[in-house]
Amino acid sequence: MLSAFLNKTKSLIGIAENFTDNRNRLEKITSTYSDPQLTLRSSENMANNNDENNENLQFSIYDCIRTIKDPEKPATLEELQVVYEEGVKVTSSNESRAYVVNIEFNPTVPHCSLATLIGLCMRIKVERTHLEKIKLDIHIKKGAHDTEEEINKQVNDKERVAAAMENPNLREMVEKCISEDD
Repeated sequence: MLSAFLNKTKSLIGIAENFTDNRNRLEKITSTYSDPQLTLRSSENMANNNDENNENLQFSIYDCIRTIKDPEKPATLEELQVVYEEGVKVTSSNESRAYVVNIEFNPTVPHCSLATLIGLCMRIKVERTHLEKIKLDIHIKKGAHDTEEEINKQVNDKERVAAAMENPNLREMVEKCISEDD
């Protein structure tokens, strides 16, 4: 029994020595090939890729919301200049590995009674068509509506959005506005 114990101890010591040898080799290789310029170029490439991904997502989201139909008029939000390319901003969030998407829109009149519905349509369509991990912030252009703060709160509150979509009449209006068929 003592010999079995000694054999196991020797094998564990051998494993530990191999581990130490492998770690020393890895450190030597790492120090030999660590090039600060390589790290810098790699970081720059990652930043460029992030910028490109953000830009692609920005155009994709704008393309998605521009075709939403106005609830009152026979025109799209783009045709009425309610949404515009400069109103969609995308940034990457390093901490959560998600995109932060800000959408600004400009109702046609300062007392537009359907501004909340328009914001709801944008939220629903973007969430359905974009599977990326995003934090969506939809807001009315500063000073463009009489009750912009209240509407911004409603459109960005998940519980209010869920409750609105449970209403069959409201859901039907949203579906009609976001449908792609003519």
